[in-house]
Order: sequence, then structure tokens, then C-alpha cells
Amino acid sequence: MTEQLIETFEDGVATLTMNRPEARNALTGEMGSALSAAVRRCALDPQVRAIVLTGAGGAFCAGGDVKGFAAGTSRGAAPGQGSGPSVEQRIAGLRSGMEVVKWLHEAPKPTLAVIPGPAAGAGLSLALACDLRIALDTAKLTTAFSKVGLAGDYGGSWFLSQLVGAAKAREIYFMADVITGAEAAALGIVNKSVSAEELPAVAVAYAKRLAGLPTVAIGYMKRNLNVAAHATLSEVLDLEATHMVRTMMTADHASAAKAFVEKRAPEFAGR
Repeated sequence: MTEQLIETFEDGVATLTMNRPEARNALTGEMGSALSAAVRRCALDPQVRAIVLTGAGGAFCAGGDVKGFAAGTSRGAAPGQGSGPSVEQRIAGLRSGMEVVKWLHEAPKPTLAVIPGPAAGAGLSLALACDLRIALDTAKLTTAFSKVGLAGDYGGSWFLSQLVGAAKAREIYFMADVITGAEAAALGIVNKSVSAEELPAVAVAYAKRLAGLPTVAIGYMKRNLNVAAHATLSEVLDLEATHMVRTMMTADHASAAKAFVEKRAPEFAGR
């Protein structure tokens, strides 16, 4: 357990709150390890039907610990700054830590990023890895990497390309301009942008709605959509046929079919 990540659970929603408000929730090794473990655990827990990722103190996540990079104390010593892990060890360590975005993207249940303020660098990448995003309309979002001479990590280049296309993703990465939550919504980077007064209630309502969906079907739906990003039509048709038949065998489908006949709203149990 660590104070750098707060975990709560209510009404089927697991909320993971990055908790270093004094540093705008910049990632540390401790926070990253806790976040990876928590996302994996929630992804595999049948009681969890939606995962929310957010940040404390009016920020989402400022990305990596740039002060640590400068001092050579974050992710190993920098070149020319004394002994430390080898380049190969540093690459392996970073790649291992980046698995968290794969879990967010592939978890068999919906994942939602609630962005109450700045999201930069790897912090923005974490938000992009989630299925859906709600942002404060004035929140500041930026890839940031080019401004500190870095190439980027945590899958942001892949996720952003999927969302806005190759040319726009290159512009956003190369220039590292700051865009607001409202501008991000217009670009399709976030699903909703709302005012500070609306954000808490909208986020809770949205998360509860996600948790009330047919969880098994949503998991298969995510697999279809993820594969569709790179597969052929025939491959997607094969996958859809398999997953459609599997979801026809769920209790949620049987319950929903009965509700349809009875002309009432379905209630899903996630089974």
C-alpha cells in the first residue's frame, strides 16, 4: 500500500486516484508500481464493473518526474552522471512499467479517465489509454515530451494516432502545444468537457452508467474494437461471430431479452 494512490470502490466502480497533489500527481516509481498492480487487480475482479482513473488536488497527472530526470535519480542515472542501470536495464524497466496502459486499454470492462486539471506527458498517455475521458473544460493537456527533449512513452503516440489520425498526432507531439479540455473535446481526444461545477456529478453519473452495462458484452466489444484497429475485415467478422455467440449465452442477455418482451428497461448483473 502507498499513500501515492488512493483506491475506493462503490456501486461496482473502482476509483484509482493518483495522490501527489503537491507535484500535480507526477509519476514516481512507487506510484507507478501501485497503479499497475491496482489496474490489474481491478481488471480481473468480477465485482469491479468499471474503472475510473483520476488525480487529486485539481490535477490529473503531470507525467514523469522531470526533476528526477535532471538529477539522474528517476529511472536510473542519466548518461554521464555516474554509475547506474545499463541502457538495456532502463529500457526493460520502463517497458515493464508501461504495461499499465495495456491493462487500461484491454481490461474486460470500461475504463474512464476523469481529468480535473493538468494532464501532461505520460499522464496524458494514461488518460488516452482509457476507453473514455471526461475533462474539465479549462484543463490543460499537452504531450510535453518535445519540450524536454524526450520522444514519449506510455503508448501516447499509438493512442493519439488512433483518436485524431497520423497528421494531427504528429502536430500535437512535435509542437507540444497546450490545449484545453474544451479544445480536446472538439478534436475528439476527450468524450466530454464540462465546467468545474459540473465535473464531480457528471463523472459519478457517467461511471455508474458504465458500471450498469452488460460487463461481459462490453469486454468482448472492447476486444472487437481493439482488434478492428489493425485487423482485416474477415478477421473482425470471425471475432464478432465468436463473441456474439458467447454473449448470447450470458445471463445478462437472457435477462435483457425477457425485459424487451415485457417492454421494460433491462437490469444487468455483469454475468
